[in-house]
Amino acid sequence: MEHSDDTRPRVTGPHPPPAETVAHDHEWAGEVRTAVRCAAALLALLLCVDGAAGSLTWSRGLLWCALALLLFLVLCPAKVSAGDGWLASKRLLRTRRVHTDLLVAVRPLDGVARRLVLRDLLGNRVEIDPEVLARNPVLWHRLDEGVRAALAGGTLRCGTTALAELARRLDHETALAVFRASGLE
Repeated sequence: MEHSDDTRPRVTGPHPPPAETVAHDHEWAGEVRTAVRCAAALLALLLCVDGAAGSLTWSRGLLWCALALLLFLVLCPAKVSAGDGWLASKRLLRTRRVHTDLLVAVRPLDGVARRLVLRDLLGNRVEIDPEVLARNPVLWHRLDEGVRAALAGGTLRCGTTALAELARRLDHETALAVFRASGLE
């Protein structure tokens, strides 16, 4: 006899397709909170100083709010996620995605903040911080799988040395972390 609240699984086929696992930057929320705190601290400081000087008006208050908002927009990090064959970087208003198995070029950008620029065969482009990959081994693994597929497919022609250097650095940091955790440092 079958009841409507029967919780037994119903068999629909040999095996259901596995759900795609998506890897995310686990420290993104903390970085957003830090950006909010910095912007709020700047706003509070500006309002307090302006209020103590006796020159705080509505227009100046709006100006300080706009300045704090601008600081938040500058400090707010991109949310990086990766799945099977893709990597995405989501900012406040736009999401950029590349197919990692169709990568054409990987270039490091040096400057105030280091960036890694990924380009795929379809013309898509993503800039990510290499530290995100260092902090999240699952993201690095997803990118590495896609890079290996791109190398096997012959699409990746530029950037293999940059990726090899990044891989060596990540392996070195991982080994140091293992040594620290085991007390062998």
